[in-house]
Amino acid sequence: MSTERLVEEFKSLVRLDSESFAEGAFQKDLVQRFKGLGLDMWEDDTVAQTGLGANNFIARLDGNASIEPLFFSSHIDTVSPGQGIQPIEKNGRVESDKTTILAADDKAGIAIMLELIKRLKEQNIQHGPLEFILTPGEEVGLLGAKAVDIDQLQAQYGYVLDNGGPVGGIITASPTMQRLNISVTGKAAHAGLEPEKGISAIEVASKAIVRMKLGRIDDETTANIGQVHGGTAMNIVMDHMEMIAEVRSLNHQKCLAQVESMRQALEEEVERSGAQLDFQATQLITGYQFDPAHPLLAHAKRSLEPLGRKARFERSGGGTDANVFNEKGKAVVNVSIGYENIHTVEEYIPVDEFEHAVEFALQLVKGMPAFHAELSE
Repeated sequence: MSTERLVEEFKSLVRLDSESFAEGAFQKDLVQRFKGLGLDMWEDDTVAQTGLGANNFIARLDGNASIEPLFFSSHIDTVSPGQGIQPIEKNGRVESDKTTILAADDKAGIAIMLELIKRLKEQNIQHGPLEFILTPGEEVGLLGAKAVDIDQLQAQYGYVLDNGGPVGGIITASPTMQRLNISVTGKAAHAGLEPEKGISAIEVASKAIVRMKLGRIDDETTANIGQVHGGTAMNIVMDHMEMIAEVRSLNHQKCLAQVESMRQALEEEVERSGAQLDFQATQLITGYQFDPAHPLLAHAKRSLEPLGRKARFERSGGGTDANVFNEKGKAVVNVSIGYENIHTVEEYIPVDEFEHAVEFALQLVKGMPAFHAELSE
């Protein structure tokens, strides 16, 4: 019956629209759901800070024993097409009607939180203080998490419920990522009559690009030029062009070194040609890496054993709210909760994996005394 309740709550969540920057109505609904379970609430002013559709909020469940606090996190926004979602349960899984995403990313995480609270109460399980962080704007740059006042959290340790694949996956490493906004300014001239009087911005940039290492740099680092814009007409030497690029690495220093090598190639070619360069590097996410022996990972491994699952320690090429919380001083990993094919109309979640995810969360809470003992050693 509790599995059926989990699935029905999930369906009700995904039927409520909450695409990024339009999360407001969904957030209000969630606040009432958590309040209805007897949790205390804290809400910030993220809307005013970021222009998102909703604020961050933290729901707190008081502990009924002197046990280390723990937090869970999920995001409330979805990608598009995420309006008018119609969930369908068939063949042992929940999917959309193929005209929209399902929004298991990350409303499955929210449903797990709500079901976890219900089972803790119904089974009278001993636990310490629990905090549930709900963030907007994750899909558009982790904006909600970046605005969270981390001092509002009692717990030092947490798990983000926002990774795909069968239960047991644990993201132990995630990259630092920088966005590069690059503009090269040359000199216009008639391309047919006097091209030698011009300085071609695209030619200057292309010479620099040929010198860059791009794509897969090594097993930790990637670099990509994703957008190129410029020019006014085919018979005018291109006097200005802009590029948007990114660099990611599981090694923070490698990320910085790759950015610097790309900058250097551009600076040298610009100087040779007499063009001008504007190079802006912005760090979007800060990476993290956990040693496999870290207490947070040992706790997750122990919590999977009653489910008959082994932990799969994985490295990710992308970022989640876990990156932000680690940067802000918490110890957090992102864990798999069962969904598949996210950000597509083929997204689905197997009901059995959904149930395992709740059981895993329950074991994480139940095992906190052992976790606390390990921290004290």
